[in-house]
Amino acid sequence: MHKRMGEAVARVARKVNDTVENKTDSLDLANCKLMTFPIGIYKAMRSVTEGIHRISLANNELKSITSRFVTTFSQLTELNLAGNYLHRLPEEITSLLHLRAINLSRNRFRHFPEPLATVPALETIDLEENEIAEVPTDKLASMASLRSLNLRANPVGPEVRLLVQPLVPFDLLLSPEEPIPK
Repeated sequence: MHKRMGEAVARVARKVNDTVENKTDSLDLANCKLMTFPIGIYKAMRSVTEGIHRISLANNELKSITSRFVTTFSQLTELNLAGNYLHRLPEEITSLLHLRAINLSRNRFRHFPEPLATVPALETIDLEENEIAEVPTDKLASMASLRSLNLRANPVGPEVRLLVQPLVPFDLLLSPEEPIPK
């Protein structure tokens, strides 16, 4: 067990070092068994955080994202948090002025993460396979940049199905309705 943990830590360290040394604009920590975002990464990446535009933390075991994460990586345009145990986002997500795409599929959201409704550049929100029943349709309709909202495999209520163009200026992806049992 300790050997596997050590290998996982070494893999994370290698990926962070590659990003810092090559000054790439993305950090891929997908499939690293992370339960939290390692605090040491903030220090290790201090010199390049402004240049990071894409982060993938997909398929980890994250239960939350901290406000420090959001404020440190303030230039993000894409954030992939699919396949974790998230059920809410920090209010500071609203400060990600350049965020265009967020993937929150396969998490534990029971409510639409409302702070996303005020992220100005957001074009794509993927919330497939969560537990969302209600959606703040009025707030979503006022999101000028939103192009696509994926709510497939969520127990959304019938009022969400009434959201059709031209009422909302974005593509709304839903699972087909289950036939009513006779």
